[in-house]
Amino acid sequence: MELLADDVLEASPVVANRAMNRERRLAGRDGYARVLGFDVLAFLRPGARWLDLCCGSGRALLDAAAARPDLDVTGVDLVGFFAASGPVRFETASITTWAPAGEFDLVTCVHGLHYVGDKLGALLRAASWLARDGVFAANFDVAGVRLPDGAPAARRVLPALREAGFTYDGRARRIRREGPFDGALPFRYLGADDRAGPNYTGQPAVHSCYEPSPL
Repeated sequence: MELLADDVLEASPVVANRAMNRERRLAGRDGYARVLGFDVLAFLRPGARWLDLCCGSGRALLDAAAARPDLDVTGVDLVGFFAASGPVRFETASITTWAPAGEFDLVTCVHGLHYVGDKLGALLRAASWLARDGVFAANFDVAGVRLPDGAPAARRVLPALREAGFTYDGRARRIRREGPFDGALPFRYLGADDRAGPNYTGQPAVHSCYEPSPL
């Protein structure tokens, strides 16, 4: 199995041409509420800050800003094909290197981690940006995390995530954390495989490889 570094991976057609979130809206059959399992607008208090990683065109964020002008909304995506600007702050960047200013009351990533190389690193970065009572929620398929020989790493990774305060719903393939986390996980990222094929969404995804490593 040939592993790619993240800068090479991000130029891969599997990653750069993904269309998972291009037209996704806040509500509706495939909207954020259904995919994440909760109503984002009902969760956010007045004046709250929301960061959406791998936001695609950002239509869901524009929906939220139109319904709730009080919110401070930021969207980040590797491919900067944003639907509009205005009330939402959009940034074109890799979520494995981008860093925000300040904390967020909510950080989400809708079907974006499937295409990220260092998935565990992305989880830790997102959790570190939370306010004291903030929430991180994302779609996460633990089957996309592998050991150096390509074997599934779930039996090693899930206990470590739970010890770090993350909760994982294996049936819905969602991960969540309440409150910030600045620690580490006992794994070293080796690289990613963009030839993993379709995951549970039916779309081609990326396998991320790690070796166990002491903290």
